[in-house]
Amino acid sequence: MRLKKLQCSMSVLAALATIAAASAPARAATVIDNAKGHTLNAAGKLVAFSSLAFDDAGKIVAVGDAKRVAAKAPGARHIDLGGKGLLPGLIDAHGHVFGLGQIAAGIELYSSTSLAGALKTVAEFGRAQPQRSWLIGNGWNQEIWRLGRFPTAAELDGAEAARPVWLRRVDGHAGWANSRALQLAGITRDTPDPAGGKIERDAAGDATGVLVDGAMELVDRVLPAPTVAEQRAALDGALAGLARVGLTSVHDAGIGAGEDALFRSYADQGKLSARVYAMIFDTGADFDALSAKGPLNSYAGDMYALRAVKLVSDGALGSRGAALLAPYSDMPSTSGLLFHKDAEMRARMEKAMKAGYQVNVHAIGDAGNRQILDGYQALIAKYHNGALRHRVEHAQVVALEDIPRFKTLGVIPSMQPTHATSDQNMAEQRVGPQRIKGAYAWRTFLAQGSRIACGSDFPIESPNPFEGIHAAVTRQNNAGVPAGGWYKRQAVTLTEALRCFTLDAAYAAHQEKVIGSLEPGKWADFIVTERDLFSVPAERIGKIEVLQTWVAGKRVFQK
Repeated sequence: MRLKKLQCSMSVLAALATIAAASAPARAATVIDNAKGHTLNAAGKLVAFSSLAFDDAGKIVAVGDAKRVAAKAPGARHIDLGGKGLLPGLIDAHGHVFGLGQIAAGIELYSSTSLAGALKTVAEFGRAQPQRSWLIGNGWNQEIWRLGRFPTAAELDGAEAARPVWLRRVDGHAGWANSRALQLAGITRDTPDPAGGKIERDAAGDATGVLVDGAMELVDRVLPAPTVAEQRAALDGALAGLARVGLTSVHDAGIGAGEDALFRSYADQGKLSARVYAMIFDTGADFDALSAKGPLNSYAGDMYALRAVKLVSDGALGSRGAALLAPYSDMPSTSGLLFHKDAEMRARMEKAMKAGYQVNVHAIGDAGNRQILDGYQALIAKYHNGALRHRVEHAQVVALEDIPRFKTLGVIPSMQPTHATSDQNMAEQRVGPQRIKGAYAWRTFLAQGSRIACGSDFPIESPNPFEGIHAAVTRQNNAGVPAGGWYKRQAVTLTEALRCFTLDAAYAAHQEKVIGSLEPGKWADFIVTERDLFSVPAERIGKIEVLQTWVAGKRVFQK
């Protein structure tokens, strides 16, 4: 009997010891010292610190001065940063991961400054890649070329006529095809403009070679599908690039079942070196398959989530596909394109909402934004689901009377600061001096209390978040143009810019309790920079170099 009582007592003590161990505070394994660190706290206020401690599980234990942090980290290893900068891992709230990886494998026209230069690049790429059945590329911009028109298939035939060529515009909302590609796509003078798209034509009615928005699908559907090996190579390249620029988390704006499978596989294998908050593209067959078990709020230690849907309202400003309430100032014959009628768009939004998904809709023009705000107004009231934190992706040109509706409805403007500095060469010409007051209006949104989630829309823009922070603060591109800033009254403070690339971007993904700032209990996602962000001149912000990138307490990049 005594033996049984002793065994029982020992079992009780063991159980109590287990409970005590589980409830004991985590023990720091690593301490980062001698840093010029800055983070936001839970209240969104900027906090400076010199030391950061985290445990073997990758969770933060302490942040503050060296003495206080050391007291909470007995026996931990220490890493001396020698006065380098330290920031929370930066978050891009709108990018295209596989698109970024695929850029390196195709024709790069982002740097082309003339039509002749672009055609030379295409011809040289074709000669160097004789085995390719299609020549595919990205990045052309007729505004930079100062053509005053779109390029043509005939011009592209001069660089490559035998094989099909398909080149997406810098904004991804128009494509330039050669004659062979038009032929394979079955595009003739009798081909009607598809819904939400436009086939550019000459005076005789023949296709000139440029397809806008929905018309791009005519070529896209005949493109050879990338192999799994090509997709893996693209993902590897993209993840390496994201780590180099200090991005520890990205919101992937539009994926399908194949990309979802790869993200999960990489997360399972520990190969996902940046957190991915993914959005299912549209509400078609892939959505039906991926949503069968409902939203995936977190996977593999918050490395992956699939709880949002990406829809598209209109096109882009550069290709005049953005839908405007009144005609374009520089082309009164068009007001742009809505991809779907109001009822069709609302049906897509409703389908996603009924399944419990956050709805994130691309809207650039004021008509596109109004269509989506009207949809949110009706559907949020119907389903009482404002807690899903629905978003408008870009919110680029918004009627002044519609901006307050974002705050009233609780809709998040997901915006890209470098879009303003890239578009400054044509934006006001497109919309005129009155509508420009509601364009790229970051200060107006912040002043009314909206949280802005910042991103880049990579690969359309550079994924480097410091270029985005620089644009937000200065309203200049990375070359310092224009002097004094473009519509500088819409600039934000440096702290506000950091917040929109960290805590508020995390909020837009329902992740503000686990990432977005360096606080005890959150993941140790942080970056080390060669200069302290808050000590460099404003003009130097976009040129800050990342030395190290850490995700969940593991270093994923070292310069």
